[in-house]
Amino acid sequence: MNNLIEKADDFVLNLFKEKLPNTYIYHNYQHTQRVVKSTKELIANSEINVKQEEALLLAAWLHDTGYTKTFKGHEKESVKIARNFLEENNATPELINEVVNNIEATKIDATPETLSEKIIKDADSSHFAKDYFEDTSELLRQELELHNIKNFTTGEWIQENIRMFTEKHKFYTDYANEEWGPKKEENLLELIETKNKQEKKLKKEEAKARMKARYKNDNPERSIQTLFRVTLRNHIKLSDIADTKANILLSVNAIIISLALANMIPKLDAASNKHLLIPTLILILFSVASIILSVLSTRPQVTSGEFTKEQVKNREVNLLFFGNSHKMPFEQFKWGMKEIIKDKDYVYESLMLDLHLLGKVLHRKYKILRITYTVFMIGIISSVIAFVGAFYLM
Repeated sequence: MNNLIEKADDFVLNLFKEKLPNTYIYHNYQHTQRVVKSTKELIANSEINVKQEEALLLAAWLHDTGYTKTFKGHEKESVKIARNFLEENNATPELINEVVNNIEATKIDATPETLSEKIIKDADSSHFAKDYFEDTSELLRQELELHNIKNFTTGEWIQENIRMFTEKHKFYTDYANEEWGPKKEENLLELIETKNKQEKKLKKEEAKARMKARYKNDNPERSIQTLFRVTLRNHIKLSDIADTKANILLSVNAIIISLALANMIPKLDAASNKHLLIPTLILILFSVASIILSVLSTRPQVTSGEFTKEQVKNREVNLLFFGNSHKMPFEQFKWGMKEIIKDKDYVYESLMLDLHLLGKVLHRKYKILRITYTVFMIGIISSVIAFVGAFYLM
């Protein structure tokens, strides 16, 4: 008996290596080994004679060989392969028939009748009651997907397993019910718990999505706040750019004046350099004018720093600008801010006023800067023409 079973083991191993596609990540040699191990465990705890034991172990080794031919109806192909193997190894007709009957009992819709059929049926589904159930179940899901049988989502597969546990599967032997049943129930509870967690998570995400959509569609506050924030940032950035331009003009004209005072003006006393007097004066005068205009563009406006309650109530003062409140006591300033905060329209009106006043400041800065650049350009051109003319006349 042991010799024939060992041959069956070698036969299945070589057959799977040569002909079983690598897409069978569940129904492979490892699965067959697990079924054989579970079969031995059930045999050891059942009243089975030697011939029945041999037929059971041979069936356990050969029951999935049909997967080398086809997925659907593999049991029929497994019977053919098993029959050919046993006949080649001179097995008796009685043994062959017993093995065939056991393989056919592994069909998913088959109801086992004999003890041997019940044992092979329970052994084939023993993974339902094992610690590695979750891993093997996932392998089966992926195998079904690889063979285009059916694509289950994680949630659908959990539901399918729960249905299998509760409606389709059951253990037939007393030993499996007593020893494996509790672990099967434990795995079922874990499936149900996982399902509940996923449903709870899904409901939470759906609620978030609904709230987000409602907030986005029904409440324009966020877009309004974004409008004010972006506009204010742009105003401040433009103000920084204006100040930078003014500083550049200040620096350039200061350098021009320094060079003129250090190198050119001391030499104008000489009679030979009298012709350079007017061009030099033109250059210095225009540089001084550019410096004055640059300073004017960046010079801050002086404000009173005070407000009255009547001004706040009549919305005539912008408390968002520090220059209108820096001299006021904190309590009065706090009162004014609370007056603004308690009225949403007043808040938006204050922001609008702040943007409007910033716009006026920017207008003044850029207007003076434009004049400054024009003066600087005219001064440079005039100075160059004057110097060329002076040298020409000389």
